[in-house]
Amino acid sequence: MNRHLNQLLQRRPELAGCELEIQKAFEILRDCFRRGGKLLLCGNGGSAADAEHWAGELLKGFALQRPLKPSEKVGLPAELGLKLQGALPAIPLTGFMSLATAFGNDVDPHLAYAQLVWGLGKPGDVLIGISTSGNARNVCAAMDAAKARGMHRLGLSGRTGGRLHSHCDLCLKVPADETYLIQELHLPTYHTLCLMLEDDFFSPDARDFSG
Repeated sequence: MNRHLNQLLQRRPELAGCELEIQKAFEILRDCFRRGGKLLLCGNGGSAADAEHWAGELLKGFALQRPLKPSEKVGLPAELGLKLQGALPAIPLTGFMSLATAFGNDVDPHLAYAQLVWGLGKPGDVLIGISTSGNARNVCAAMDAAKARGMHRLGLSGRTGGRLHSHCDLCLKVPADETYLIQELHLPTYHTLCLMLEDDFFSPDARDFSG
């Protein structure tokens, strides 16, 4: 078992039933990034904050410093080459205010995330939809757009998975029912996925998949 996943289950033994799904989610994300794909994330309320938080951990150093390789520094001013960090491409769909408000006013507010997926997603990319109830209409619609785009679809939800479960290729359903308790289990779950990915791409013995 991956050491970070093992540590998660030691800290939060209630997540033991999610072990296989967490490992599979890691593999889907790893393979996407290795192929040069990107991750899109969406959610509402606290889950929107989680989407932003999750992306932030991937786009800069998390537990590792991620210094640039010499080949990556070519063409950069010396200071930038020293300070920029390795990143995995992750885009939270929560920040497109102009698009969301315009599309919501002109077309349908429940389809703003779906429109963003349609505009930004490519085959082989991954969409992560976070919904504590699993019934967020806009997140489920985004998943449907992602399927049509040929993307992989990961969900993060509560015990039942709600409607989201049937709109995903893989749904991580943490064993809680109250919104705040679900969120308390979502954070260590996606932090662990970030740690696993960071080790795979940026640890000193990581393989180079850049070319």
